[in-house]
Amino acid sequence: MSDKRDLLILGGGLVGMTMALAAARAGLSSHVVDRADPAELTAEGFDGRASAISTASWNLFTNIGLADALEPHGCPIDAIAVTDGMKPGRIDFKPQPHEGSLGRMFHNRQLRLALFEAAASEPLITRHMLATVIERQRGEHGVSATLADGTVLHASLMVGAEGRMSPTREEAGITMAQWDYSHRALIVGLTHEKPHDNTAWEIFYPAGPFALLPLLDAEDGTHRSALVWTVAEKDAAGVLAMPRAMFLAEAQQRTHGVLGGLALHGEISSWPLSFQHTVTLTAQRLALIGDAAHGMHPIAGQGLNLGLRDVGTLVEVLVEGMRLGLDPGDAQLLARYQKWRALDSLMVMSATDGLTRLFGIPGRLPSAVRRLGMGIVQRTPPLKRWFMDEARGVSGQVPALLKG
Repeated sequence: MSDKRDLLILGGGLVGMTMALAAARAGLSSHVVDRADPAELTAEGFDGRASAISTASWNLFTNIGLADALEPHGCPIDAIAVTDGMKPGRIDFKPQPHEGSLGRMFHNRQLRLALFEAAASEPLITRHMLATVIERQRGEHGVSATLADGTVLHASLMVGAEGRMSPTREEAGITMAQWDYSHRALIVGLTHEKPHDNTAWEIFYPAGPFALLPLLDAEDGTHRSALVWTVAEKDAAGVLAMPRAMFLAEAQQRTHGVLGGLALHGEISSWPLSFQHTVTLTAQRLALIGDAAHGMHPIAGQGLNLGLRDVGTLVEVLVEGMRLGLDPGDAQLLARYQKWRALDSLMVMSATDGLTRLFGIPGRLPSAVRRLGMGIVQRTPPLKRWFMDEARGVSGQVPALLKG
């Protein structure tokens, strides 16, 4: 007998597993398929990346029951300092006392651990890990995926969540607007002399942004942060080949001493940077979420948050449709998801792309113009509030799961 589920989620990473869990909390069943080994994904040192979880995304995690597991591991972001090369004219974003933090920083490993543990105990989720999809079918009455071991999984709706290189998206023939920034993000943990005071620093240099993101102190009280340093692709190999002492000296120079003396913690990883946005988020009985739908520059830390907004929206659309007796793969529901998410995701990505290009223009005059604009934002509370609400994910039409 076929074990047909509501959803067939292809990709069990942060966004895909959150989709499965959020759907399950709303009563929707799913198969989740991923090629990766969960033990490797949650191993110490596998992925040194950390993610800024916005206010809206934290609401989502709270509403699907992850807050208690995650709370001890997150560092609140109480302020964001944005500066053009540490010159005068920076912007300081700070929430009102009643609003809590601007977000929380988590190691990706901790997010995976919490998600995997919650999914393992959820009867509406069946995980197929270390599994390769060799065939996908989308028809008038349902979808299926055939795995390499011969297993055939059936569902009403296929959800593509495999990330930027999504084979589901490619097989569906969905085209993308895309370009390469010719930059690479270098990511490594730091320990430092001074406390970070829960402040995230976004320091813009013509060669690329240099971000210092606060993490919880170590158990022995050592202060820790995550560094995301963007360099030109042509320079990346040389920077990565530097002796650690030289790399550290270069990083130290760019911080202007805001964290005091620095030391590297862990290995340096690197990721190429590009822009990609699909022409559509849907096809017949198919919805794309996360990086399968839109990959962006990490300049504002919105990539994962944008994917979590996809999750909240898709779950809400499906639940409301099923209450009316509609099938999860109904074209009306997919059209609503497309309409709701397309404009928001494009606006966020366009703003991020614009900032990347604006701050990449070298020279004194462009720097002076940028700092003048930043000074205007700093002195204009309504404008500053708008930027903060965008960063926190609480502006516009927000899905119920992402509300407090």
